[in-house]
Amino acid sequence: MSFDLVVVAIDPNASDEQVRAMVRRCDSGSHVEGELDDRIVGFYESLRSHYPDFPPYDEDSPWMSTPLDVGIDHVSMQLSYSQRSDPALSLIDELARRYGLMIYDPQGDEVTRPDDVRIPPDPALVATWESLRAPES
Repeated sequence: MSFDLVVVAIDPNASDEQVRAMVRRCDSGSHVEGELDDRIVGFYESLRSHYPDFPPYDEDSPWMSTPLDVGIDHVSMQLSYSQRSDPALSLIDELARRYGLMIYDPQGDEVTRPDDVRIPPDPALVATWESLRAPES
């Protein structure tokens, strides 16, 4: 199983709907021409230095589809729905904040802004999450 995340370089004052519209445009293949956004370049280079999206791949690679979809203003990622993605998710969040990028989660239709407060998850939710990920016997 996998899940998707999209990191976008958009005005920090953009509404959630503007972020969603940008992601839809990127998904449609209708990319805007122009110069690469330096924030996207920094994010992608830092991310792939830890988790390459070109061979050779480590067995702990979080990617379900490679190479990552990179445009002038976004990086789309398809990650494994497993524990091997946990460190990558933390890094994606850290880098998005560092570079002032927004994260869009299409599964939950949620936008996370660089300055959003991250609340540590409830241990009971973490236990439930882990039990759902556990391989069936």
